Amino acid sequence: MSATMIKEFRLPDLGEGLTESEILSWKVAVGDTVTLNQVIAEVETAKAVVELPSPFAGIVAALHEQAGTVVEVGKPIVSFEVDDAGASPSSAARSGAAVSEEATAKREPNLVGYGAVVEKSGRPARRQRSFAEESIPAVEPVPAVEPIVPHDVPSEPTAEQDRPRSTPPVRKLARDLGVDLQLVKGTGPSGLITRSDVQGFVAASEPQGSAQTAAPAVVVGAAGRETRTPIKGVRKFTAAAMVQSAFTAPHVTEFLTIDVTPTMELLTRLKASRTFAGYKLTPLTIAAKAVLIALRRNPSLNSRWDEAAQEIVQFNYVNLGIAAATPRGLTVPNIKDAEQMTLLELSTALSELTDTARSGKTSPADLSGGTISITNIGVFGIDAGTPILNPGEAAIVALGSVRKAPWVHNDELAVRQVMSLSLSFDHRLVDGEQGSKFLADLGAILSDPATVMTMI
Repeated sequence: MSATMIKEFRLPDLGEGLTESEILSWKVAVGDTVTLNQVIAEVETAKAVVELPSPFAGIVAALHEQAGTVVEVGKPIVSFEVDDAGASPSSAARSGAAVSEEATAKREPNLVGYGAVVEKSGRPARRQRSFAEESIPAVEPVPAVEPIVPHDVPSEPTAEQDRPRSTPPVRKLARDLGVDLQLVKGTGPSGLITRSDVQGFVAASEPQGSAQTAAPAVVVGAAGRETRTPIKGVRKFTAAAMVQSAFTAPHVTEFLTIDVTPTMELLTRLKASRTFAGYKLTPLTIAAKAVLIALRRNPSLNSRWDEAAQEIVQFNYVNLGIAAATPRGLTVPNIKDAEQMTLLELSTALSELTDTARSGKTSPADLSGGTISITNIGVFGIDAGTPILNPGEAAIVALGSVRKAPWVHNDELAVRQVMSLSLSFDHRLVDGEQGSKFLADLGAILSDPATVMTMI
């Protein structure tokens, strides 16, 4: 009979350097026998709901956290009783040559990352990650895009070793919020300052009773006059992102009202054609294609500001974000390499994106890496707005509702289908002239789709 041993599974970072996740539900109980990669829990990050697979085959010995608990990355959530011979997740991991014996002894295999490996000095150390370790156990909802080791802290020059330990994204967040990291107490491994530490410091510095200090959901007063809801998950992430964007990028918003009757007529013809039979075509589909075409002539709107490097990064591809209202809150998943898609392919991608977002199954990878976004406020009957930029992007377009209105057409007053376009852009990256030209091109395409022939 082979010997058994207890293996702890620590909450991994499920992408984008997220520091915590909420356990929505356990799919196993103490005493259950599980197989490798069997789904053991469903967790919610600040961006998506993800199924968590088991990294071991064995018996569930203990569940360290209850459903509904928000757990920091790197903390133990479940223990398994496994055969000594089968303690490693797979033979591929055992054969990985890129992980040193010392690192292996200090850290168990994981999904994406437990956090930093702690050396005898108590400071995190970088290590190479093998292909086998990065790829197992696979989390189906998270496509493999690029390895993320959010808690690895680069080796710093000797002169800087006394500064507070944190990751580059956390240091950037602190700069954006005006927080001195010297004043923040780290709760991560070996005192590492996490994103939640910075946000908690900001919340503690605000007057009592602010929204940031919301308590667990309770009804206050005999008559039930007040309800409090915890700020977590997508709502918490969205709030932090919007504050960061609003107080980092100088926003400028321009408006343009256009006659979209020709576009609506084109939409009717396309729906009736055999090519688009069975496909979902909407004004958003046409507008998204128009945005991609207008970007070719105005590439400055497809860029980002790299504060650390003091560079403007212009993208030669378009990951088109589409703001989606979901039961979990506002999310902005994006269509990768949208500029390469035909109208038919774009229609399919939009349908899949919105369906996935509404079901709450959008993966963290699909919520990151956007380069420009569209928000369709027209579906709510709104004509125009001043949208806030998605952090890291230079522009966002808001599509107003399509309404019948009196309009001068061929020098005569007529009833036409009219839409208002709103464009917000980062004035550090985009000059007024560039933003105006982009909006004018977008309006020209939607006013007369045949104009595209003069632009490409």
